[in-house]
Amino acid sequence: MVTPPPREDDASQLPQSDNEVAASLIASVNEVKDQVSRIVVGQSEVVEQLLIAILARGHCLLEGVPGLAKTLMVRTLASSMSLEFRRIQFTPDLMPGDITGTDIIQEDHETGRREMVFRKGPIFTQMLLADEINRTPPKTQAALLEAMQEHEVTAGGQTYRLAEPFFVLATQNPIEQEGTYPLPEAQRDRFLFHVVVAYPSRDEEAEIVDRTTSGELPDVQHVISGEDIVRFQSLVRRVPLPDHVKDWVIDLVRDARPGEADAKPWVREWIQWGPGPRASQQLVLASKARALLHGRTHVTMDDVQTLALPVLRHRIVPTFAAEADGVSVSDLIARLVKEHRVAAASLL
Repeated sequence: MVTPPPREDDASQLPQSDNEVAASLIASVNEVKDQVSRIVVGQSEVVEQLLIAILARGHCLLEGVPGLAKTLMVRTLASSMSLEFRRIQFTPDLMPGDITGTDIIQEDHETGRREMVFRKGPIFTQMLLADEINRTPPKTQAALLEAMQEHEVTAGGQTYRLAEPFFVLATQNPIEQEGTYPLPEAQRDRFLFHVVVAYPSRDEEAEIVDRTTSGELPDVQHVISGEDIVRFQSLVRRVPLPDHVKDWVIDLVRDARPGEADAKPWVREWIQWGPGPRASQQLVLASKARALLHGRTHVTMDDVQTLALPVLRHRIVPTFAAEADGVSVSDLIARLVKEHRVAAASLL
């Protein structure tokens, strides 16, 4: 007999000692959202996903046409969280050393001796905006890999730690593909979310016009610090995960792999390559962060189902048959989530 999953409110809660930190997290995030909304019109879902990624200690890939305030949004987030911010414009002639830094010969004015000194590149920051990351060759894209995964940079045989917290928010243009270098799978897998930034509504666009043509934008207030973020990141990992939610995540990710023995026929037909174990890990971490943002101290099915799309969007490669049939990656993920939602409901 199949045992139904427990009720959501029966899940284990955070220890009482963490309740104050959780309350501080919610208040701080609300203040950050308020600061961002003073500068950026709309895009509330995008802002929330960026905040979830930060709390889950992940990185984001932002995709959207030019002019949707992606850079302004990231800069405002960094300012409201008192984080050092730098932006790199990726171009075809950008070299790895332009990102990580390079050794230079420097003369000691007192002794006259020359020595090699490492000059740090723009990656030595806390929030890095990698603008149009797909416009630079793979060798330069790979310069970000170690920093994104290990939070450190190796140059000239020396390893340098990056300041915490550290985030990479990369943008790419979906419509102008000439002269671009698609991100390798290993690079894409390093991003927690692939966030699509959509056009604003008509009312939002009218407000954008009013705000940006009638005066100066307001100053952004520093509402939290990097130390606060590190403390919140630690709390996120302590959020309890009910077993039935964990099983749902693992089953969802595994069912997106066409090579599995029990893969569904439509998965074999339309999915060329599925997500790896990192997808399960990051969907759980992101869901823990979302639970805290929504005032809950445990993960629910709503958390994982809501975040499945941005977590899996860049980890599934469709087949030529899917493209020929007009089936997008978003369609595939929606079908996976729907089938698993129905299966979970049947057990209640």
